[in-house]
Amino acid sequence: MRVVAELPHPDCKITIFSMNQKFIIKLEKGIFEQSYKLAELDIPEGVNGVFQILDAEFMKTATERFDQMRADFNAAYKRYDG
Repeated sequence: MRVVAELPHPDCKITIFSMNQKFIIKLEKGIFEQSYKLAELDIPEGVNGVFQILDAEFMKTATERFDQMRADFNAAYKRYDG
């Protein structure tokens, strides 16, 4: 797996990898991460096409998803008896 791009973003770290003819988009925020896989053949513009997918609307919902992930994890941790 090789890194093909890292994108600056105020809410999370964005890294794009290439592996086995797939682009892997990895979003990280704290202890949480989201990943998305796309066949390179489905994106004729290459990594520039991936950049277009990561538009403002997608990033807004991904950021909201991180908030939900944190809430879900915190609720589960509170139920933990250890």
